[in-house]
Amino acid sequence: MMGQANKLRSSAILLTAALALAGCSEGAKILHSEAGSNMDGTANFGATIAHNTALMSGDESFAINMTRKFAADVPNTVHFAFNSSVLDAQAQRVLMLQADWIRQFPEVRFRVYGHTDLVGSNAYNKALGLRRARTVVNFLVAQGISRSRLEAVVSYGETQPLVYTQAPNEQNRRTVTEVSGIVRGGKAIPLDGKYARVVYREYVRSASVMPLTTVNEGTPGG
Repeated sequence: MMGQANKLRSSAILLTAALALAGCSEGAKILHSEAGSNMDGTANFGATIAHNTALMSGDESFAINMTRKFAADVPNTVHFAFNSSVLDAQAQRVLMLQADWIRQFPEVRFRVYGHTDLVGSNAYNKALGLRRARTVVNFLVAQGISRSRLEAVVSYGETQPLVYTQAPNEQNRRTVTEVSGIVRGGKAIPLDGKYARVVYREYVRSASVMPLTTVNEGTPGG
């Protein structure tokens, strides 16, 4: 009986010590955590601060963030007829919207990627994709965008189809416009003084009513 009592007493002591250690561990965790981190529904507490820190340190990609904004605000893709680099009326309307957006950010550079469908040789399609990209750049330049801010140096040709089919496919015959960086080169620090002015200007602009852009209907060539 005496041995049984000693065993129970030892078990109780060990359990008490374990609970005390657990309490200390939890207390230390709370003590060294950010305020409110132990409350329900705050798993992402401090995420905004972490995101801003990443932006200011350059760890967050400026080009990716601005490309996402560009694609969310305006269509970033135009399509072409088979074996053609001619812009039809719909493509021109899309590019007018792109030009309006690009004008708002004179500090930002853009790159236009040309694509084709899978019909024809890779060499021919690469050249065709580049012609499409250059056509888009030329159209944007005609809208008053500086050529120094636009690149049409990359063509994916037929190597990145949206729809994998050997038949002619309009979705694959396209160009995509993306942000490539800041004007005058160098590493972009998104929240430096220059970009802060861009953010502020866009904030002020968001409170203004923008007129709708109209494009005269013309006869598409080709």
